[in-house]
Amino acid sequence: MYREIVSLMRREYLKWIRAPTWVISGLLSPVLYLVLFGQAFDLAKLLPPNVPGSTIVRVLLGAPNYFSYFAIGMVAFAAATAAMFSGTGVIFDKQLGIQQRIISTPTSRGAIFSAYLLFRGVLTLIPAFLVIGLALLLAYVPGLAGLTVPSGVTGLGLAEVLLAILTLSLAFTALFLAFGFSAGKIESYFGVVTILQLPILLTSNAMYPSGTMPPWLQHVVAVNPISLAVNVMRANLFGASGYPYSPGIYLAGLVGWAAVLIALASFLAYRSFQSGVVRSDPGEWGPAP
Repeated sequence: MYREIVSLMRREYLKWIRAPTWVISGLLSPVLYLVLFGQAFDLAKLLPPNVPGSTIVRVLLGAPNYFSYFAIGMVAFAAATAAMFSGTGVIFDKQLGIQQRIISTPTSRGAIFSAYLLFRGVLTLIPAFLVIGLALLLAYVPGLAGLTVPSGVTGLGLAEVLLAILTLSLAFTALFLAFGFSAGKIESYFGVVTILQLPILLTSNAMYPSGTMPPWLQHVVAVNPISLAVNVMRANLFGASGYPYSPGIYLAGLVGWAAVLIALASFLAYRSFQSGVVRSDPGEWGPAP
C-alpha cells in the first residue's frame, strides 16, 4: 500500500507542477493579505493615544502588536484557503474518467484516498509557512509592521505550533475533499467554496479578538477549527495568559475536528469509488449502486 500511495502522490504532484497559474495564485494570496490588509487594518490605532501598551497587549492576548496577532491568524487562514481547492482534482478525475480507471486496477481504495489527502494536505502547508516567513521579514522593512515573537519560545511550543498547522491543513483538506467526492459538477463545488470562505474566516478569531463579539458568536468562534489552531499558535508564541484552556486542550479539539472530517471524507470517497467501479468485473469490486 505504501508504494501505491507514493505513486499516486507523484501523479498528483505532476498535475500540480504543470499548472503554474494555480501555483502562483496560491502563493500570492497570503502575500496580499499581509502586505495590504495586515498593514492597513491596525486595530490598535483606533484606540485613544493615552491607552497604555499593556492594555493593548492584554486585549491581544499577549501579542506585542496587532500585526503579530493578525499574522498568526493569517497562517491558519492561508492553510484553510489553500485547502479549499483540494476537491477540484477529484471532480476533474471523475469527469474525465480517470478515477474509474484507477479504481479498476488492483490499487486499494484506501491508498487512493490517502494519496489525495496526504498530498493536498501537505500542499496547503506551503502558503502557511510562506505567511510566517514573510511576516518575519516585514519586521525588517522600514515603515512596515512585522511579526514579533518574544524570546522564550520552547521546543515543545514550536512542535505544537507545527502540529496545529499540519492538523488544520489535513482537517480542511478532508472537508473539501468530501465536497469534491460529493459534487457532480465543478460549478456546484465552487458555489460551496464561495459560500463557505468568508463565514469560516469571520466566525474565527483570526482577524480580531473574540471578546468584541456578541456572546452567541463567541460560542461559535470557540469551536471553529481555525480558532483552535490559532489559539495553539498564539499561546505558544506569545504566552498562554488570557486563554481559558491550555494549548494542549485546543490542540486536542483540533485533532477531534480532523478525525471527524477525515472519517466523513473517507466515507464519501468510498461511495464515490463504488459508483465509479467498472461494471464488467462485479466479482472483484461488487455491483455499482
